[in-house]
Amino acid sequence: MYWPSREVVLITVMLTAALGTGGLFVGDADPAPPDPVPFDETVSVGLTLEAEQSLNENVTLPRTQVFYSQYQYVVGYYGVETFVDAKRQAGHDQRFGYPLAVYVTDYGDATVELQDDGYPVTDRPLSWIDATDAWFVVGSDARTPSGETVVPFADRADAAAFTEAHGGEVYTWEQTLEESFDTDDATVVRDRVDEQDRRVDAVVKSTVAQADRPVSIVVGEDVDTVQEGIDEAPANTTVLVPDGTYEETVRIDRPITLAGEDGATIHGDGNGSVVTVTEPRVGIRNLEITGVGPMASGAEEVPGESIDDDAWDEKFLTYYTGADAAISAHVAAELSIENVTIETPSNGIILRESPDTVVRNATVRGNERWEDGFAGIMAFQSPGVIEETTIVDGRDAIYAYRSEGIVVRENEIEGSLLGVHLMHTNGALLADNRLTDVIDTGIYVMTGPERNAIVGNEVRGSVTGSYVGGTDTYVAENVFEANDVGLELAAAASIYERNVFAGNQLGVNDRVILPTNRVVENDFVANDDHATAGSGPLRIWSHDGRGNYWQGGTSIADGDPPSRSYSPTDPVDRRLHRTDGAATLARAPALDALSGFEESVSGMRTGSITDVAPACEPNNPELLERTDQADRAWTCDGTLTTNP
Repeated sequence: MYWPSREVVLITVMLTAALGTGGLFVGDADPAPPDPVPFDETVSVGLTLEAEQSLNENVTLPRTQVFYSQYQYVVGYYGVETFVDAKRQAGHDQRFGYPLAVYVTDYGDATVELQDDGYPVTDRPLSWIDATDAWFVVGSDARTPSGETVVPFADRADAAAFTEAHGGEVYTWEQTLEESFDTDDATVVRDRVDEQDRRVDAVVKSTVAQADRPVSIVVGEDVDTVQEGIDEAPANTTVLVPDGTYEETVRIDRPITLAGEDGATIHGDGNGSVVTVTEPRVGIRNLEITGVGPMASGAEEVPGESIDDDAWDEKFLTYYTGADAAISAHVAAELSIENVTIETPSNGIILRESPDTVVRNATVRGNERWEDGFAGIMAFQSPGVIEETTIVDGRDAIYAYRSEGIVVRENEIEGSLLGVHLMHTNGALLADNRLTDVIDTGIYVMTGPERNAIVGNEVRGSVTGSYVGGTDTYVAENVFEANDVGLELAAAASIYERNVFAGNQLGVNDRVILPTNRVVENDFVANDDHATAGSGPLRIWSHDGRGNYWQGGTSIADGDPPSRSYSPTDPVDRRLHRTDGAATLARAPALDALSGFEESVSGMRTGSITDVAPACEPNNPELLERTDQADRAWTCDGTLTTNP
């Protein structure tokens, strides 16, 4: 078998031996530093898309741009502190090389004021200055959307004047590099998963308990219609709906519980929402809701309290949250929806500005033609809990927009176009959900959010098991099986650990240009291709001597742990689990030497992944047993690791 790229590289190896390493890299020993570039031409990090869109146009955040010796792009950092924190991370220099030049924005160029939120506002654009010559104000009242920020100045006197007005101390560049800044990175997200779960348990207990209220009205006995019962019920009591079908639409504008006996159905007229809630602390229990209107989106107004006309996303919010739904809740905090069954051609549940809502043990059956429907549950600016719920068909099973801290756990999703879809949502916890035959993407995290945790989910039978974008994300203990692509890895500065990728056409596609992720203790079994990578430098998928398990990689191991690295993007290594004879070729002395060469020469890193500490056996045997591929995993000594 012939791989041209290997032949070309082998020639390079021979040239290296003949000429010496220095002969390949002859150049100016002390080249002039590169000039700064416009910030929008950098690969930027440190600011979410939502934060960027919501900033006043006059806000000018501190920025840094860095030229690295082993990275082909200029990296832009919102905030000097973002760069300082990144540089301190393990493996940073190995991935990027050393900084050839670092530039920061000079606030001495302009008149600077701070908004009430601490964001700097200037009267003109700022110029770039060499960071090594700059002075930095640390610990002032200045802020970015991420928190405390460092403000640079070319002149020490300007920096001192800023401290007199806004506090802080003046540091040199060297002192700033030694400073520690409080940042919520992926390790913090990992460490607080259990805490977030416990906090949510308390929210569920409180919200559900308050909906357990004494019965004051029985429909059919005390009143003729459900709406009459709602209108006459005292606050903090229950309107009981006996068995039967009630053909009406209702509006709840007081803190009461609407509860059905077995067989109770509220059937709308097929035009608009069936149950509309515009008051906090409402409960809806034990009901079937049908007869929902067909408008999946496209509304021009919303029920209840209107949306601020000045909001940057006012039209977007109106368009979706004013649509038809079985339950449409607006500015209705602490809403409890439990044991509700919904049939809908459009939307199941819409939540707008309704924090601490709990949706529990519900069933939503959406439109079989996803093109005509929309969401099972939509949460707009409504961080709360969605748990133990079944959603079938529709476009988005669960859609969360600007719902920071929302928790989606232990749900069953099947047949929708998208499973769980996060947009402009930070700090979410998606845990222990089961997604089956979702048409496009099982878990879709977009618009560059921060600090999300995706833990313990199982995704099978999708085009893409999960697309995870953003930064500082924690992805762990998930099973991705029988998808076209298990994971589209698009979140930077994140941790991906203890996941299983089994029986996918492609296990992982690494889309991140910045090689800042920790990818360890994952298992790759019976994928057509285990992993691929886009442009960018070498991705090192191991940390502190911990690597991943690669089916096929054990065939070239020499000892336990293996002494040879494994590269799923290497034209030979990537065939080890599916091509006879590949292991023999991989053991060839020239190719073995080449593996080490590729790891040390920056010019040969583009689009590649290397695991320098591959595991001899699966890291997650219990998770692997949940798949149909457990009998495909072998140890370095050829022993089957599981009992099929």
